[in-house]
Amino acid sequence: MAQFNVTGMSCAACSARVEKAVNTVEGVESCSVNLLTNTLTVEGTATEKDIITAVKKAGYGIKTDKAGADRNDTNEEDKETKTVTVRLITSLILVAVLMYIAMGHMLSLPQIPLMEENSVVNGVVQMIISLCVMIINKKFFINGFKGVLNKAANMDTLVALGSGASFVWSVVVLVMMIKAQRLGDAEAVMMHRHGLYFESAAMILALITFGKMLESRSKGKTTTALRSLMELRPKTARIIKDGKEVTVNVSDVKKGDVFTVRPGESIPVDGVVVSGESAVNESSLTGESIPVDKYPGDRVSAATINQSGFLECRATAVGEDTTISQIIRMVSDAAASKAPVAKAADKVAGIFVPSVIAIAVITVIIWLLCGSEVGYALARGISVLVISCPCALGLATPVAIMVGNGVGAKKGILFKSAEAIEKAGKIKIVAFDKTGTITEGKPQVTDVLTAEGISEEELIYNAFNLEKKSEHPLAKAILSYGEQQGTREAVTEGFSAVSGKGLTAKIDGKEVYGGNYSYISSYCDVDSNMKSKADGLSKQGKTVLYFASQGRFFGMIAVSDVVKEGSKIAVEKLNKMGIKTVMLTGDNEQTAEFIAKQVGIDEVVSGVLPDGKEKVIRKLREEGPVAMVGDGINDAPALTSADLGVAIGAGTDVAVDAAEVVLVKGNPEGVPKMFEIGRKTLKNIYENLFWAFIYNIIGIPLAAGVFIPVFGWELNPMFGAAAMSLSSFCVVMNALRLNRISKR
Repeated sequence: MAQFNVTGMSCAACSARVEKAVNTVEGVESCSVNLLTNTLTVEGTATEKDIITAVKKAGYGIKTDKAGADRNDTNEEDKETKTVTVRLITSLILVAVLMYIAMGHMLSLPQIPLMEENSVVNGVVQMIISLCVMIINKKFFINGFKGVLNKAANMDTLVALGSGASFVWSVVVLVMMIKAQRLGDAEAVMMHRHGLYFESAAMILALITFGKMLESRSKGKTTTALRSLMELRPKTARIIKDGKEVTVNVSDVKKGDVFTVRPGESIPVDGVVVSGESAVNESSLTGESIPVDKYPGDRVSAATINQSGFLECRATAVGEDTTISQIIRMVSDAAASKAPVAKAADKVAGIFVPSVIAIAVITVIIWLLCGSEVGYALARGISVLVISCPCALGLATPVAIMVGNGVGAKKGILFKSAEAIEKAGKIKIVAFDKTGTITEGKPQVTDVLTAEGISEEELIYNAFNLEKKSEHPLAKAILSYGEQQGTREAVTEGFSAVSGKGLTAKIDGKEVYGGNYSYISSYCDVDSNMKSKADGLSKQGKTVLYFASQGRFFGMIAVSDVVKEGSKIAVEKLNKMGIKTVMLTGDNEQTAEFIAKQVGIDEVVSGVLPDGKEKVIRKLREEGPVAMVGDGINDAPALTSADLGVAIGAGTDVAVDAAEVVLVKGNPEGVPKMFEIGRKTLKNIYENLFWAFIYNIIGIPLAAGVFIPVFGWELNPMFGAAAMSLSSFCVVMNALRLNRISKR
């Protein structure tokens, strides 16, 4: 996938033109242009040279996006906003003077004697001021007529035609005024004076510039999340070189370098703690505000904050390979992509401007045929040109995607594309993998039951020392529990493992046995009451391990993969949202049903192998759009097969790569929040598209004068320009409402 920055685009018609040009290049499989970020994304085998040539032939500037994740660096955007603001202020000052000269006499305001007495002088001054405003805003005319020459008329073309037509007509009227004055026809001079539209020509430009300024500022707010992520990245790091601390640029840190981090400082690159202990605030990556304790051997990530202790770490990932850089790239890629729902708007945008120009011409002709004066008919045509707004169509989808994507990033939910956000808004069924997704994926000791006359300490002591030489996952659970209890180690001899049954070894010279019921019962008698308790634990999905020594039963330890803290809450929220929940697992039915009952899962599919999960997903898709949430390599086929693949961020790289959404926290509570963001973003897109379409559907006929014969509704070109300037602003501001999601 290649990405480029495109310059010179002003509306959706421009982006449609660029896409059309690039799609004709041999080797291009697909491409999308994002009007909000001015980025072009191309997939296929086409060369950069051919793509750049095609875009330039279409009349736009283009450069390869070498900055990668930094493509949204806002220096250029800020510069453009300042430029537009200066243009606006200068234009408004001149327009205020122009309006005073043109209409001051109607309001009985004091006038300059020469202009009050001589209408021609008044008209010439109006022309000069109007021309100054047009020169200040020459960008509309340059881009607009360049678009016509390149057969790619755009919004600037409409503005240039509207303002230019007003100016040219006013110059013609001014010439007629001069001719009438020479003939001494004062009445004709005054009549022609009312036909001057110099103030409209200037006001149209000022109002559209005002809209551009509002749009530019509000668009800047949509990139707040991405800016925040970029600002988190540290600029310098302290590395150990020749036994001394040396401060270097973070870009100079290499994999394997040892760096230090003091309390309150940001961790510069991804690494592993070599020495020291501390609490690290990882909210910048996960959205979780509670600090995580770090010890030697633990991983740390760039842009997280070391809060308490001194850490010495070894760099494991630098530059674009760090977690924060990958997150920035993922968020940026999603912002630059295009959602399928935008296709309808793109088709309309492609023919929008030529259609509006045609409607404006037809409007003028019809009013002339109806007997209207040229000035009146021209005013109707100009109103059509300046009220129509292709920008609102072009911005309807990308601004909502950008804001929704930013909200997700703040909460540790990373959408890889705009399509993923749209899909998240349509999901009806969500299938969860059990181990590592709903459960912790790490067996833990849940129950310790001792035989009569045996203390818990004695049972744990023997179990701990027996299991310490075993590689079985259940043994690790007992070892972890023993370490927490401070169990001392003993001399263990003659260790032996009986496959599928249990273990035996000599501890302190005594034979100790551990394993399942059939294995232990061959060495000693197990009380029926204890066996009954063991059966009860088994029904709860727990694995019971029996222990004995010297022919005497010592007791039982139950081990289970415990449910994650947020699983039940997540499932409850999904049920309230009307989303069906399914759990897929390779475990036996009894264990699966118990876990499902704990968290409130609607349906359970147990004893299913990895390829079987994919088949289950395909079957579920017959009921509606399905999302698959998983974390392991065995989940990759199912993640790919689902309508939307969701990977728990703590999972394997394969699962993360196969998914379209990544939950950085590794907490299931992110799943319902992901769907909430998807649904509200999709709703926002529909609202924006509705506004963009309905605005033009109502506004263009109103400007053309369709309602004049019926209701007497007549639209002045200046009001049309004001409406156009606010339409895109309204679309962007509506998208910004999505930020409210992050506050809940």
